[in-house]
Amino acid sequence: QVQLVESGGGLVQAGASLRLSCAASGRTFSSYAMGWFRQTPGKEREFVAAISWSGGRTYYADSVKGRFTISRDNAKKTVSLQMNSLKPDDTAVYYCAARGDTDYYIDADLYAYWGQGTQVTVSS
Repeated sequence: QVQLVESGGGLVQAGASLRLSCAASGRTFSSYAMGWFRQTPGKEREFVAAISWSGGRTYYADSVKGRFTISRDNAKKTVSLQMNSLKPDDTAVYYCAARGDTDYYIDADLYAYWGQGTQVTVSS
């Protein structure tokens, strides 16, 4: 089992950058594929980015491709989301998720473990 805690959210202006981090507990973090999702009130959770257990494979939503970068450090048990050129449409609660699998997935229902979320607000 793994527990996840996100950090790094905040209020920024459009065009700025933020780096979200997700710290994981558990001995087998390197066996988990990780993902970042986001959610705004009244909408379903939306896939943002995912990374395989080794970090060798990544996948991004079209809306963030070229602006966001997901990475992981298995030794430190962390996964990060570097967000550049932020837009007001990026405003949401961002969640870190884990799945006990080597590959990555974009379907939120396939992730078993979730963090509590961190708010990102981008003003225009």
